Amino acid sequence: MLDNGDQFHNQQLNRSMKSRHLLMLSLGGVIGTGLFLNVGYTINQAGPGGALIGYLFGGLILFMVMNCLGELAVYMPVTGSFQTYATRFISPSAGFSLGWMYFVGSAATAGVEFTAAGILMQHWFPDIPIWIWCAVFMVLLFVLNALTTKGFAEAEFWFASIKVIAVIAFIIIGGAAIFGLIPLADRPTPHLTNLAPSGLFPAGISIIFVTMMNVIFSYQGSELVGIAAGETENPEKNIPRAIRTILFRIIVFYIASIIVLSAIFPSSELGLMESPFVTLMHIAGVPYAAGIMNFVILTAILSVGNSCLYASTRLLFSMSHEGMAPKLFGRLTKNKVPLNALIFTMAFSLLSLLTSVMEADAVFVLLMSVAGISVTISWMGICASQLMFRYRYIKSGGNLADLKFKTPLFPLIPIFCIFFCLVILIFLAFDPTQRIGLLYGIGFFIACMIFYRLKLKKASNATTDTKNEESSDIR
Repeated sequence: MLDNGDQFHNQQLNRSMKSRHLLMLSLGGVIGTGLFLNVGYTINQAGPGGALIGYLFGGLILFMVMNCLGELAVYMPVTGSFQTYATRFISPSAGFSLGWMYFVGSAATAGVEFTAAGILMQHWFPDIPIWIWCAVFMVLLFVLNALTTKGFAEAEFWFASIKVIAVIAFIIIGGAAIFGLIPLADRPTPHLTNLAPSGLFPAGISIIFVTMMNVIFSYQGSELVGIAAGETENPEKNIPRAIRTILFRIIVFYIASIIVLSAIFPSSELGLMESPFVTLMHIAGVPYAAGIMNFVILTAILSVGNSCLYASTRLLFSMSHEGMAPKLFGRLTKNKVPLNALIFTMAFSLLSLLTSVMEADAVFVLLMSVAGISVTISWMGICASQLMFRYRYIKSGGNLADLKFKTPLFPLIPIFCIFFCLVILIFLAFDPTQRIGLLYGIGFFIACMIFYRLKLKKASNATTDTKNEESSDIR
């Protein structure tokens, strides 16, 4: 039977995350810029109907990805997650490429969050340049990530709790405002007039596929369940529970928020530079709404950035132990934190400082596109890994009844997920604003494959041979 990886390079990490930490880490990794800023941008681009279809379709893809990841993560709860799975079940070059692809995307997402946080700070300090706030928040999150894993997880739990409460309050207040239970300051009771069929798709249907990258970016972070598996208590119980609850809550939060925003604001009023959540709470007459909501959103955004830094550093740590990244990234502090990997990740987040020479919204869209493309390719890798894992598991004599978590409707779910992700990437080629990001993303992935085969294959094989002496792939 296939080895479940219990002894696969995780001896140095502590399993200190509890079920509540795992749930809020992944949920908090998704509720941030993608919800508070990006939803408004997507509605503006695709209209209410396009945004609803896009996020529902994205939710279906997320469901498929998380089920594939769940089967792998429960059977083999290792730090590095899908990068390790791709290495073992597809090929080492695929694992190397997916690992670095996701690292770049996750680090770019952290840059997005720093940029968004700087934009929000303009509410209180309009005269201070955005790039200065980006630098301040980078230092803050660096310090938080340099603490123990347990301290990081506890902080994320409370940050995510604040976000969840705020979103629920927003949905309740917005729903009441739609039907006149709460009067709005600058407009009559909207009811559902903005959701009339004639206004659902102002830019046509095809724009949905182009804006899908915004949707994928928004849902990025759910896969933290797999990355954190190597530091989670009782993964066989906690990972399936987290996957089931995360999927439901994420989709409900996003869809409910889209309905509320679309019902109250015409799509032309929504964009990036002002969070519609803040605007709604203000015109609904909530005392100190703008300040309170901006603070909540700022906390939410920094929380997502924090999660991205966590994911990137753990991925580098995992790859360093597989000969796919410099060994110095595998070193831990006395608090079991891969500090060198964290420092390297922060270097990528310096892209947020581009706001000193470019418009903040342009930097936001650029980094969002990079992150969305990388996570789309990573999701395809997760599903392909699950396909190969199941094939090898059965071939080695494994009994499906022994799997603690199984992907339903196999092999349809992983195949459909790969197909849908591929379609999204193809449509990006027709969008001039995202085409260059797509070309660079695919080019980077191919370059990683070539680099591995030419430069690192021999060294990685030597590392793998050493590991196999300790833990054979096949028992």
